[in-house]
Amino acid sequence: MKRKYFILLLLLLSTSMLFAADIHFTASASKTEVGTTEQFEVTFTVNNNGDRFTPPSFTGFLVVSGPNVSTSMEVINGNSSSSMAISYVLIGVKEGTYTIGPATIFSGGKQLSTKPLKIKVVKGSSSQQNNNAAAAAAQSQSAPDSRVTMKRPGTDIAKSLFIRAEVDKSNVYLGEQITLTYKLYTRVAIVGSEPDKLPDLNGFFSQEIKNPSQNPNWHVETYKGVKFNVAEMKKNILFPEHTGNINIDPISMLFVIREAAKASDDDMFGQMFGAYNDVKYKIKSEPTVIHVKPLPPGKPDGFAGAVGKFSISTSLDKKELKANDPLNYSIKISGTGNLKLLKPLSPVFPADFEKYDPKTEDTIAEKESGETGTRIYNYLLIPRHEGNFSIDPVKFAYFNPATGKYVSLPTQGFKIKVNKGTLENNVTAFSGSDKQDVKLLNKDIRYIKTSGDITKNGEGFYDSDLYYSLLAFGPLLFVGALIYGKWYERHNSDVVEVKKRKAGRIAAKHLASAQAQLTAKNSKAFYESVFRGLYGYLSDKLNIAAADLNREKIASELKARSLDEGLINELLDTLDLCDMARYAPVSSVSEQQVFDKAKSMINDIEDKL
Repeated sequence: MKRKYFILLLLLLSTSMLFAADIHFTASASKTEVGTTEQFEVTFTVNNNGDRFTPPSFTGFLVVSGPNVSTSMEVINGNSSSSMAISYVLIGVKEGTYTIGPATIFSGGKQLSTKPLKIKVVKGSSSQQNNNAAAAAAQSQSAPDSRVTMKRPGTDIAKSLFIRAEVDKSNVYLGEQITLTYKLYTRVAIVGSEPDKLPDLNGFFSQEIKNPSQNPNWHVETYKGVKFNVAEMKKNILFPEHTGNINIDPISMLFVIREAAKASDDDMFGQMFGAYNDVKYKIKSEPTVIHVKPLPPGKPDGFAGAVGKFSISTSLDKKELKANDPLNYSIKISGTGNLKLLKPLSPVFPADFEKYDPKTEDTIAEKESGETGTRIYNYLLIPRHEGNFSIDPVKFAYFNPATGKYVSLPTQGFKIKVNKGTLENNVTAFSGSDKQDVKLLNKDIRYIKTSGDITKNGEGFYDSDLYYSLLAFGPLLFVGALIYGKWYERHNSDVVEVKKRKAGRIAAKHLASAQAQLTAKNSKAFYESVFRGLYGYLSDKLNIAAADLNREKIASELKARSLDEGLINELLDTLDLCDMARYAPVSSVSEQQVFDKAKSMINDIEDKL
């Protein structure tokens, strides 16, 4: 055996350096025509060492994994050469022909670029893909890959690969914004990764900070005196919804780690070039506790839960107009804080003004510094009579957590002159008086008619049989309304029972939204609607607040109501699948099957409860 390897090594060493090629940086794809939801691999290869690799944007594709880096080395006549390959696993999302732009890398003292790749995405066979996915899932569960083994992280790997949940502050006031960042620290080679369990973030209003780039931004960071390669996996802005201690659940990920393996004495090439094993580890972050304090007493007038730092202004599009002409009044609130949780303000308008519900316009961005932007409330007003009127300043106050104090902001009041409108739509009885004793609105009051025919009693509608029948119908209608009101009050006095009765209808609305997203092939919005529909239904049906609802609570409450354990497990698996699918693609089951299963489970629970 040793002699055979020695002869092969001599053959390799005898290859001439005259055949050595120049440095090339190329791009290749495992397939140039793929079906929707079908995975394929794109590889960028350089026949030399390289650094500062910049991938293309992958517009039109979903990145499943990558960058996956592999290197190789060969020795010829004592001279060594190396090559490096960087690969990505992609999924075609929508039909069409897409171009993957050039990637760049620095090698040999210059910047190299690949040629663009054209990939055609065609409509795939959903049944075939589902069968393939099911077969792959069954294979992965029944017989592990010969090259990848599952291990629990030991002491050594736990020091070289871990996830940290970082918050910018852990002691906050109710409604104060918190920035939560999940960071991956590694000193080992990562071949692949996939999410295992994402945090629920119960007890918070959560807004995710979108990463403009699909690829993580790696950097070097020193933690406890040791340097790590660090990437930000997920970042959210949180607003606590109640006081007390709120736990942020851990995030769990599965990683495939490439570890060096010891070569046997007979394996000369393994000893020379190195051998390795790909091992799968499950990594979980440590839970984090947020201490939420109540807001201090002494809330001023105009405070409606705004926490942060804000400014306010009011505006009017005109200060003089005619009766029945429209008038636009705007309130603009700008700043940083819980802008999306603000309640509409309650400005006081003159009684003679017809007011419509405000239209809200948001220009709000989620950034690392927090939620910042502008919210505008636009009110449409219609003055119905002439005169001089005023709109009082709006009362607005917020709590500044940086200073621990409430801040009341002044706003501008306005004087408005309303001139007389057209005679048809604006009539006053006494033109010289201060009060308008007779008003004509939308032609509902008219002058006494002095011309025309006059009829005797009984000849017209008055004093007729129909007149007295309608007159008697009034008391009967009142008695019927009174009886119905008593029945309705008795039937809806128990709020818990009302929520239970309406739970199915509310869930049906969410499923109708999910059906629309399914038709539009909007996968993320589809799973979001199914997830909210199931959680909202269980919250109302079981009379459990949404903030307190979790897998254990759902299972225990349904078991207490004697539901089949198989139905409970199926429900929990569907919730986990929808939760994971909101953040990462899944292929083990089709979206139509998920929709049918959710609808069937709600019907089964309704029948049994």
